Amino acid sequence: MKNYTDKTRRNLLKATAAVSVMAAGGLHVKSVRAVQQHQLPLSEQTPPQQGLGAAPQRKDGTLKVSGHATYAAEHQVENVLYGVVVQSAVSSGRITAMETQAARRAEGVLAVYSHLNSLKINKPRSIPEGGAAQTTYLPIQNDRIIHNGQNIALVVAETFEQATHAASLIKVAYAETPALIFPEDKGAKPQDQDSLTITMGNAQQAMEQAEVRIKNKFITPREYNQPMEPHACIAHWQDDKLTVWEPSQWVAGARTAIAEWMGIDISKVEIISPYVGGGFGSKASPATHVALACVASRELKRPVKVALTRPQTFTGFGGRASTHQSLEMGATRDGKITAIIHDGYNETSLDDVFAEGTNRVTARMYAIENVTSHHRVVPINTVTPGWMRAPGENPSAFSLEVSMDEMAYALNMDPLALRIKNWADHDYQQGKPWSSRQLKEAYQKGAEAFGWSKRSMEPRSMREGRELIGWGMASGTYPVNLQPAEATLILQPDGHLTVKSAGADIGTGTYTILAQTAADVLKIPQDRIQVELGDSRLPTAGVAGGSQLAGNLTAAVFKTALALRERLFTLAIETPDSPLFGTPRDKLVVMDNGVAMTMRPNRKVTFEQLLSLAGLPSLALSADTFKGNASAEERDKMLSALNTITRPEDVSAHSWSALFVEVRVDEDFGTVRVKRMVGAFDSGRLYNPALARSQWIGGMVMGLGQALLEEGTLDPRNGRVINNNLADYLVAVSADVPEITTIDVGQPDYKATTMGGKAVGELGIVGMAAAISNAVFHATGKRVRELPITMEKLI
Repeated sequence: MKNYTDKTRRNLLKATAAVSVMAAGGLHVKSVRAVQQHQLPLSEQTPPQQGLGAAPQRKDGTLKVSGHATYAAEHQVENVLYGVVVQSAVSSGRITAMETQAARRAEGVLAVYSHLNSLKINKPRSIPEGGAAQTTYLPIQNDRIIHNGQNIALVVAETFEQATHAASLIKVAYAETPALIFPEDKGAKPQDQDSLTITMGNAQQAMEQAEVRIKNKFITPREYNQPMEPHACIAHWQDDKLTVWEPSQWVAGARTAIAEWMGIDISKVEIISPYVGGGFGSKASPATHVALACVASRELKRPVKVALTRPQTFTGFGGRASTHQSLEMGATRDGKITAIIHDGYNETSLDDVFAEGTNRVTARMYAIENVTSHHRVVPINTVTPGWMRAPGENPSAFSLEVSMDEMAYALNMDPLALRIKNWADHDYQQGKPWSSRQLKEAYQKGAEAFGWSKRSMEPRSMREGRELIGWGMASGTYPVNLQPAEATLILQPDGHLTVKSAGADIGTGTYTILAQTAADVLKIPQDRIQVELGDSRLPTAGVAGGSQLAGNLTAAVFKTALALRERLFTLAIETPDSPLFGTPRDKLVVMDNGVAMTMRPNRKVTFEQLLSLAGLPSLALSADTFKGNASAEERDKMLSALNTITRPEDVSAHSWSALFVEVRVDEDFGTVRVKRMVGAFDSGRLYNPALARSQWIGGMVMGLGQALLEEGTLDPRNGRVINNNLADYLVAVSADVPEITTIDVGQPDYKATTMGGKAVGELGIVGMAAAISNAVFHATGKRVRELPITMEKLI
């Protein structure tokens, strides 16, 4: 590696720390201006710029910029074999013949697995059933075809090239049956989701009495996560145990799903995932290619690596489902919204229910007493959809926030003023007070930074040459989710500290904030703190999803660090040869690699001296945030299912945002460019402002891509994804991303979480597509309610 000066290296690492998590998916930020950085009081920032509230360099920054961070598929295993997946070319029917002889005879091939010689895979418990698997579909167990691109065979060879060539030799014949390609197809049968039904007041009566009414339909297409790191794994069966190197947002869940596939106890499965190169929800559960790698390794008694190609990722697991919504809104002439009637549905697979709840924010954002909303799923011939950044909240905010803009124009009222007019002082849906809600502050700060007061109301009234200028805005929200977790801290005599937890770092900065948490309590500089993550053998942690892992793990590390500090105090005052023997506990502090008296800091005992006097080679403590005295087995069971996610009980806890966007629309060609974006956010206490800004920016950029670019396109004849590559499936790149301003208006919210923080990672995308759509209307006078907003929809 090139030898940089210390100053240059520091600048590089600072730049790395500021890069959005979206960079893992190939998206970058052109210009970022940070506004109003919230920090802890100076008395709590010890060591300086090391503890929570500061923005030290990322713990994983040096490894990543130097190429030394080893991702799952990069792990070197001796004697490894390579597996290549074969996928179906039709959407519905049966396999009538599969010619595999040529593939089996090809050089280097050890095995070809299909339904003809199936390796047994057991059915896992799916997420709704309290399990960890995203889908219950089992590959190569029978000849049934339920979607195009289904995994139907695995070729295993000595090299990747040999396996790829052999896979191309397999010939498959099908007996096709009529397929349901789209939810609107004849024969598709919607299924009500009672858990997503909302009934508040009498919406129908209030709607009939409303002085102003609007009603429209909204559509969002299939979208795909597309992280830069491919979906690839290495499975190694050895001594009746299975080790899997798998990029995972949730190693506890992956271990459970894989154990169920294999029919073995979870104690015989280990998942290793030290780094994840982006996931955006797609790596929360292992996909079925992982099942194929695991059973093949057990059969062949050798490690097997399987990596999906980019086209295979479009059907090897699910992205965001397409959604359809109808939203009717009623209001008084002075702007008080009186009723909403809202219905939505999303596509799901034939075997499993995945609900992209389109009414997640419908009844929560504003003070509306009469709301009726239903959500349904429509099973069709598709892969089971999956989580993608802010599932549910994302499409829900799109329909609601565009409708708010439309209502504002129907009332000839400023869109921001309409939102403030309908301010909710509590959660009307749950009937609970907010834990905190700095949304008015977000409106104010965001509008000031954007210059909203200079906006003219009339569409097509702002222009520069042949460019029509549009200013739009929207609100966003995301809930605070909670899961228990545990952590272990090990203090060495030389003052080095190791923090251990099975949580994941998916590019969000978990390594860094856990070190900051420990530094806050134990006053140990970050260069003396090592963090170990991403291994199922480590103390239990939940999923890195739902914008919750930071709050869950910092709480566990904080509790463990407090216990370790108290143990150090006990040793200091109870060890006879300690210079602090007999000192009152409340007179002690930890500082400078030891324990000292508060008023006489020169009277101290170093960690090394203290451990030596106590006869301890090191000091290790574990703590957790589970309720009661849960056994290890109970903890594993709780955190192997997403139904363990909870919310604060006495309050409604959410993060909030106000988003402002300027677009330029070419009057002749209909092309849309986003000129600038301003986001003001209430995410509570920021554990690391630089990392939080990166997450907000990442969500905003992803929302830009959703609004203008991203759309999965299907061949209506056979359900094939036509644009299954990054040349045709468009995501935002550097040239698409404008100047971005982020503003922090949050305050510590200890009613929401132990450490005072709230959701960050998914907040930035919620409402962004609506803000851009509203800006496009302001520029052109044409309302686009179907994403993405393309020129053919404008011309």
